[in-house]
Amino acid sequence: MKAEKPERDGINWVREEAILAFDLYCRIPFRKTKANNPDVISLSQLLGRTPASVARKLGNFGSLDPELKKKNISGLGHSSKLDESIWSEFNTNWSALVIEANRLRSFRERILSPATYTPQMRNLTGKATERFQVTKQRIYQDFFRQCVLSGFNQTCCMCGMPHTELLIASHIIPWSAREDTRVNPQNGLCLCASHDMAYEKGLIGIGIDFSILLGDKAVASKDAASNFLFGSLVGRKISMPDRFLPSPEFLSWRLQKFNK
Repeated sequence: MKAEKPERDGINWVREEAILAFDLYCRIPFRKTKANNPDVISLSQLLGRTPASVARKLGNFGSLDPELKKKNISGLGHSSKLDESIWSEFNTNWSALVIEANRLRSFRERILSPATYTPQMRNLTGKATERFQVTKQRIYQDFFRQCVLSGFNQTCCMCGMPHTELLIASHIIPWSAREDTRVNPQNGLCLCASHDMAYEKGLIGIGIDFSILLGDKAVASKDAASNFLFGSLVGRKISMPDRFLPSPEFLSWRLQKFNK
């Protein structure tokens, strides 16, 4: 028996579908934007399209990504005016992307499975409550973590640790310091737990040229453990991400707090 064709294949993409695709594009490494990726398959089922169709849309967004172009990584090159519009609208408005994508995903999940639907959030734009704020923060943090880890190909940018269980999406400008940078992936570094804590405590820093700096306390430490953790970092730069290059503006802000 011939497989039934998804109902929306062959129909032009609409704004709501493109927003969900762009949200996924940001969350997974570009090299994994393939039709066999479980996340791509999951979105295709939500949209009523084939995995290949969703993968092509992700590739179209890749063709608009300036960081990929700098690395000579090309997308599919068939982006539409809709793709360009979504990129322009949300690429600098991450909070809005998270809110809108969550709303659209919840709506579609409720339509597809009304009996088992359990919303992550009832209304992101409604009256703030303590529970609302906690849920909103979690959704923001999930997006931030996935974007930062995918940008750095799920490895620590200082030591190369590849185990995701030990990786942290570390904020350059802390969450509590500025609300406008909380969700921005360019405010993120993928660090292993040890280097994340060292960065948080000012034992190490990162220059605007992406060089790794040792704080006074780290330099003064002569024990074997400190040498193991910091010694190999001397004179090195962080590994560059494929996407979401850390902002020099944010790095400069953090440097003002370094060694103080």
